[in-house]
Amino acid sequence: MLDSKEKLGNEFYQNLGKLFYAVAMADHSVHMKELEKLNEVVRDHWLDVDDVEDEFGTDAAFQIGTVFDWLLEYGKDGEEIYEEFEEFYTDHKVIFTPKVKSLAMSTSRAIASAFAGNNKAELVLLGRLELLFKN
Repeated sequence: MLDSKEKLGNEFYQNLGKLFYAVAMADHSVHMKELEKLNEVVRDHWLDVDDVEDEFGTDAAFQIGTVFDWLLEYGKDGEEIYEEFEEFYTDHKVIFTPKVKSLAMSTSRAIASAFAGNNKAELVLLGRLELLFKN
């Protein structure tokens, strides 16, 4: 059974998956290049953030991709999912260190620009995220 720190750690990564899905869905479709960029950034950067594991003993950062894939499979609304992330962030600001916020912003930017550069919808969402992190 997961203790409360691990449970929160898993929720943290699941909500990052929601954030990155919302960024990718800002233009109402997810492109393969955005998914590839997400997987690359998770492998290269998010696995090293902490040592939280899921209930199967694997790095909890993999929850990012798992949640992203699930949301994509079920065609969830990006705006609604972003609001869920926003609520989680507001309730758990303390775990969003400056390093984590910076990595979340850079990951979001990388996903947004992975396919044909940034479009207006993606730029608006990135701006909202930046304002959220400043408050």
